[in-house]
Amino acid sequence: MASKTVLITGATSGIGAHTARLLLDRGHRVAVTGRNESKLKTFLDEAGHPDRLLGLVADAADWQATESVVTRTVEHFGALDAAVANAGFMSGDSIGAGDPTLWSPMILTNVLGPALLAHATLPHLEATGGRLVLIGSVAGLKNSPANLYSATKWATTGLAENLRLHATTRGIGVTLVNPGMIDTPFWQGAGVPPFALPPQPIAEAICFALDQPAGVDLNTLTIRPMGQPV
Repeated sequence: MASKTVLITGATSGIGAHTARLLLDRGHRVAVTGRNESKLKTFLDEAGHPDRLLGLVADAADWQATESVVTRTVEHFGALDAAVANAGFMSGDSIGAGDPTLWSPMILTNVLGPALLAHATLPHLEATGGRLVLIGSVAGLKNSPANLYSATKWATTGLAENLRLHATTRGIGVTLVNPGMIDTPFWQGAGVPPFALPPQPIAEAICFALDQPAGVDLNTLTIRPMGQPV
């Protein structure tokens, strides 16, 4: 695909970091965000390409931070061709037996975060005929007992379609990417099954969505590892 400017939230590790590296390797300009300044600096140092990589400390669930990130990205690179709402996390417990103090940050990051990013980026994406990518989950397609994280990803599934209905008449593509079990720090402490995929195939799928020609709106990609039954 022609050189583009892509903003990725929560890109200091896992799927976001692999996507950023892949885009940089292919000659694109990339802005990445992370809440932890130290982790962000480590990623920037390791990724290289300082002329095409911008790192910004921001909380995806904070409106002022999100608005600032989008503004600074456009000012730095001149335009915005795509945004990837990747920031998210799982509290690791359940509604039936969990810690309610952990739920609010997860809901805000996983549900409010993509909505804020969409609100901030849609005018810029309309100007470039760009694309918004939301990282959902197979957990947003399949129910599981008392799983609040799953409910946040069901919300992402609905948000993606609602945004598509709004964005398609404005020349903006919207893609929902639903990973299955992926071997990333996201699952730290939860136990990753042996069949889990590495993050690279998800990064490739995101790049595939961004590579679609004008007039093509690729809406949903679900990527499970072989061996994952649900």
